[in-house]
Formats: sequence, structure tokens, C-alpha cells
Amino acid sequence: MSKQVNLEKKVLSENDLLAAEIRKQMTERGIVSLNLVSSPGSGKTSLLEQTLAALSLDLRIGLIAGDVQTENDANRLVRAGGKMVRPLMTGGACHLDAKMVSRVLPDFDLAGLDLLLIENVGNLVCPSSFDLGENMKVVLISTTEGDDKPLKYPAMFRRSSVMVINKIDLLGTSDFDITRVKENARRINPDLEIFEVSCRTGAGLERWFEWLVDLMAKKQKVHGERSDVAMADADSEQR
Repeated sequence: MSKQVNLEKKVLSENDLLAAEIRKQMTERGIVSLNLVSSPGSGKTSLLEQTLAALSLDLRIGLIAGDVQTENDANRLVRAGGKMVRPLMTGGACHLDAKMVSRVLPDFDLAGLDLLLIENVGNLVCPSSFDLGENMKVVLISTTEGDDKPLKYPAMFRRSSVMVINKIDLLGTSDFDITRVKENARRINPDLEIFEVSCRTGAGLERWFEWLVDLMAKKQKVHGERSDVAMADADSEQR
């Protein structure tokens, strides 16, 4: 008698177990990890370039630059000031998964990281299903796309914590309605944090940088409190 196996469920289950282990490693070291997702050309690499330029002197930032082919994005990020950048080519796959991320993690000195940024493959479908061990997903959309994107790809917007609307300098050159895209996104996910930016002109980026720094401070505070508790418990056991 033949037995039917749900391969998708099995693959995702194995991915989630590995992602949980990656998340544990990040949590133990107080590292914030963000998974940047978007359709091709929305501006993930440009946002990362601007982030490196603004924060790399204050934060120890590691970057995983995912792409189907080429190390072009990784090279751009190195030129932007990235000191810990690792390219990750999928060789045809339309998304990163936890196994791919786990292969490059040993290249990083995790004890020397504050923030790990993962640039996923340009795709709003497959990456929504794969946990990479991140703290949260950040979905980018640009004003050169349709303002109905959240409705067409609801899983991605539902599973993201942040939406960045890029290329606001091009507002008015198409029928894209920024009010409508925010309404559509919040129909899917009312709790989305939304940023409006232009990576070309710099508009709105300061608020994004401040949010990242605040996120880091909160994470490090929690990590410090947990470390203090663990040390107190260890001292108590020794006594």
C-alpha cells in the first residue's frame, strides 16, 4: 500500500526547527536579526547601503546578501562600508531558507555582532513561508509598483512586522496612491510599522535609523537583564 507524504509540511517543519536554533543563537548573544523581503527592484540593497553609511560606526552590523545569481549586491554593500558581508547565492531557488543561512553563519563572529541583516531574494511569495531565524520580517514596497501589492501577496504582509515604502521622491509620476497602499497593508496587518523613505534623496531615512537604534537598545537591555539573572542564579547555586 502506498503512503502519501506531505513534502511541503515536512520541508517547512525541518526548516522551522533549524530556524528556531538560529534564533536561539541570536537571542543568547543579544543580536537583532531582520529579514528584508520585497519584489525585485524595490530597493532592499539601497536601503542597506544607506543604513551602513549611517550606522556602521555605531553598530556592529553583519549582512547576508541573498540572490539567485551573482555577488553584485554583496559587492555594493562592501563598497558602502560593510565590514561583515557574506553573499549567499541560491543557484535558482526563489528564496533563502534556514539551512542556507546556517551554512554562512559560521563565517561571522557572532560575539562581535549587534545586528544581522538578511537580504532575501526578490520575491513576495516563497520567502513568506520560510523562517530564517529572524526577529522580524521587513517588507519593502516602492512607489513604482502597484498600491494593491499587500492585497495580492497577503501572506508576506501578514507575516511582516514592518513595511518600508521606498522611492517616495517618485510620487506623482504614476497612479500609485500612498494612502491607499497603507490602508491595504493595514487591512491585512493592522499592527504594521510603516516607514516612508527615499533611498535616493534620503527623505524619511532618519526615522528608519532611529527605529533601528531604538530596537537595538531594547534588545540589549533585555539581554543584559537576562544575563544578570543567569549570573545571579549561578552564584546562588555555588553557595
